[in-house]
Amino acid sequence: MSESTTRPEALPAATRGEERLGYALVFMSALVWSFGGAIARTLEAGDSWTVVFWRSTWAAAFLLAFMLLRDGPRGTLVLFRKMGLPGLAVGLCFACASTSFIVALGYTTVANIVLMQAGVPLIAALMSWLIFRESIALPTWLAIGAVIAGVAIMVSESFTGDVSPIGDGLALFIALAFSTATVITRRFAHVRMTPATFLGTVIAASFAATQASAFAVTTTDMAWLFAFGALNLGLGLACFSYGARLIPAAFAALIGTLETVLGPVWVWLFHDEVPSSRTILGGTVIFAALLTHIGLELYRQSRPAKPGTTGMPIPN
Repeated sequence: MSESTTRPEALPAATRGEERLGYALVFMSALVWSFGGAIARTLEAGDSWTVVFWRSTWAAAFLLAFMLLRDGPRGTLVLFRKMGLPGLAVGLCFACASTSFIVALGYTTVANIVLMQAGVPLIAALMSWLIFRESIALPTWLAIGAVIAGVAIMVSESFTGDVSPIGDGLALFIALAFSTATVITRRFAHVRMTPATFLGTVIAASFAATQASAFAVTTTDMAWLFAFGALNLGLGLACFSYGARLIPAAFAALIGTLETVLGPVWVWLFHDEVPSSRTILGGTVIFAALLTHIGLELYRQSRPAKPGTTGMPIPN
């Protein structure tokens, strides 16, 4: 999972070459993240907390190395000092979400978890309205209603006994945690959140260390855990945190939906985990609402500003 929940501080307009790099990096992050469920299903370690510990540890090591290489030791320290309480809050949200992802895999399907996350941008918009009374356009209200309906369809399997209510509850909690992080970063857009994601992995690893029954894993599992942490989680965060600063947020969100589409596909192809009909139906509703909402925002942004205005409003 990812820094897709953050909005970077305003930067000078990117050149055409920088925009192409941004598109490539965001595409790479979504592609890397989409393999998370398939990797998790490959692991033989029976204790979810052992998986959380090693995944978070490898991700923390990668993110720290990334910041040291990009910003240097002094620059990295400055980033940590500047993140403040907003960064701490985002780090806690990220720790809860990444930990819940691993635990939820023991109770529900990858498709349920990933598809529910597709509604994060719209859930965040609803939270912003409830907490900060930010205005929400009618199309966004309609999309939020569709997301709620899609989630209701997916979690309805919990009441029939086909899927554990714990699994669906954790999947919904993941979406709420990321939505909370989104709201925080929108209110503190000047704070760079790469250190916050690093802090989140450290918190997750520290808590998992108190819960894990053992830390020893097979050599094969350790190789997969390295890929799960450093590459799937860490590399994905690094690519997105840099690439998303070079392209419009709406395009970044649109490209990010690739994770939602491919995640269940990889698990189906590699592990024969077929999504249920209700998961497919609910996920389709959520995915359609998200794509429609982003499409409308892109269309609105592409229209020329009215005479006398200084620019287009920021999308919800």
